[in-house]
Amino acid sequence: MTTIAWFDGGLVDPRGRHLSVLDHGFVVGDGVFETCELLEGVPFALTRHLDRLRTSALGLGIAAPDDAEVRAAVGVVADAWNDAEPGVVARLRITWTGGLGPLGSDRGDGPGTLVVAASAAPQHGDARVHVVPWARNERGALAGLKTTSYGENARALARARAHGAGEAIFGNTRGELCEGTGTNVFLEDAAGLLTPPLDSGALAGVTRALVLRWAAEAGIPVREETVPLAAIHEADHVALTSSTRGIAPVVAVDGVAKEPGPLTLAMGRLFPVKQRENLDP
Repeated sequence: MTTIAWFDGGLVDPRGRHLSVLDHGFVVGDGVFETCELLEGVPFALTRHLDRLRTSALGLGIAAPDDAEVRAAVGVVADAWNDAEPGVVARLRITWTGGLGPLGSDRGDGPGTLVVAASAAPQHGDARVHVVPWARNERGALAGLKTTSYGENARALARARAHGAGEAIFGNTRGELCEGTGTNVFLEDAAGLLTPPLDSGALAGVTRALVLRWAAEAGIPVREETVPLAAIHEADHVALTSSTRGIAPVVAVDGVAKEPGPLTLAMGRLFPVKQRENLDP
């Protein structure tokens, strides 16, 4: 599998040894990241992703990366990817950590660490989800931030795989529907599409925001609404959104089949059209 990586000012061997063992992103997961698609050689919605990267960094309490440096590194990786794999859609990841620090939770005072890498976008196939028994803490210090502290997600996703699903779904501490490990959740009912509000603890997904915007512009009813976790089982139609999925219907929740909703399918047709109209909406 081709992987292109940028670190410390230039392209590097992605399988080489580059990060310090004292990098706080490695030691305690003290970092943030973004993932976007490379479409037609261009990172999709890069400005939105960099805005959220900054928001996550400041919310975590670390300095935000320099926007110009990140954009330059992204450009180098995108050009190298297009040379190596022309026409292949890539997943591009931008990671920013707190930099060097002690072997504990205290932070150092040095500069942060930036890594940009790209590899082929995953092929997700049919979306099957499993509702896990653990809750997102909507009042936690990391709520709404896209941090590299993904141990909880890794554990939940492994459980979902063991139950024949490809994504895990969390409720929150109030028993409300929240989000997936790397996705936002949409339900479809007679009134239209709905997704949990951000005060549920869900991440402010870039694709989520664009679905809300583009659906409304197209006259597809869409809303944010607090619903109980059980709603994902009770709904006739369920969908996931993410940067590498767009919007995709869920075909099974905990092994119970779901039919794709007509509004979900309509939005699924509209989304790639709108993407290519403006690659940085």
